[in-house]
Amino acid sequence: MVPQSELVLYHMIPSRSAIVHWMLEEVGQPFRLHVLNKDVNENRQPPYLSINPMGKVPALKHNGVVITEAAAICCYLADAFPEARLSIPIRDPRRGPYLKWLFFGPSCLEPAVIDRLHKREDAPRSSLGWGDFDLAMEVLAQALETGPFLLGESFTAADVVIRSGLHWGMAMMKIIPERPEFTAYTERLGARPALQRAIQKDQELAAAQRG
Repeated sequence: MVPQSELVLYHMIPSRSAIVHWMLEEVGQPFRLHVLNKDVNENRQPPYLSINPMGKVPALKHNGVVITEAAAICCYLADAFPEARLSIPIRDPRRGPYLKWLFFGPSCLEPAVIDRLHKREDAPRSSLGWGDFDLAMEVLAQALETGPFLLGESFTAADVVIRSGLHWGMAMMKIIPERPEFTAYTERLGARPALQRAIQKDQELAAAQRG
């Protein structure tokens, strides 16, 4: 039986769960990866649907509770393990900007990239939570002009989310422009030991799945 206190990440390679895999490495607590096989749609089978009815990863189980959505999981982990110093405390004036950037990834950056990727017809700007692609890119670039992180000298869970989205949209999808602010930021964070450990583990797991 799995102890309730154990951190278990339901993970698939490649997928958004890589964001949480990196976050768990940054947190520094023991965790277990429950790897789902993408080739056989294991995430759409009843055992996993009982964990997340959306049939998507990531999902994190901790203390008997399941948390889904990558940014929400990162926020949860940062608050659950304050010793890792990946959050901004409540009542700290930086808490607001921290939460803004933490959720800018899934609510602005990712949908703007997906719209551009699939060449969707432009909807009225007023009806879109992210405005438009160019605006989202400009706002993010301005935030990264000073650095080294979104909140100056403090590396947080928000950086895990935003760097992951930038790398996906710029290096993998080739949709986000390679602006100097973006490339410097993604390269700087790409050198973090925790991210390198997560990448190495995912490469090993992918190779094992291929047989």
